[in-house]
Amino acid sequence: MSMGTDTKDRVRKNTSWGRNLKIDNLTRENIRQYSKGSDREIADRIKTLRKKWDMERTLELNMSTLALTGLALSVFADKRWSILTGVVLGFFAQHAIQGWCPPLPLFRAMKVRTRTEIEEEKYALKALRGDFKNVNSPEEALLAVKRV
Repeated sequence: MSMGTDTKDRVRKNTSWGRNLKIDNLTRENIRQYSKGSDREIADRIKTLRKKWDMERTLELNMSTLALTGLALSVFADKRWSILTGVVLGFFAQHAIQGWCPPLPLFRAMKVRTRTEIEEEKYALKALRGDFKNVNSPEEALLAVKRV
């Protein structure tokens, strides 16, 4: 097995089936909701999705904040706080290699999506808006995106 080459779905592979289903249902519901809206509403949603933080960005900020906090506390309070920095960096390395780390289930429970999951919603909305041919329903839009 190669390390880190198959990164597209590694967060989903390390998330429970039920949690993935809840996130997928949220995406489907968003697409259904916006399929009833105007082109302007769909465009606004697509703009929002472009700015949406994905799992990787959320983990990067979380882990760097904790590591810097551990570093600052080890300098200004007690050197034993450097353990926090080491543990966090270890988790970060684990995520880079395996696609899993301890905060991942918490963020997935908070419905933080992967970039791929966000892009699926974005492109399904584009399909509904008419950017692609032969798409007439939210279900067809999702199917079109999955084929890409």
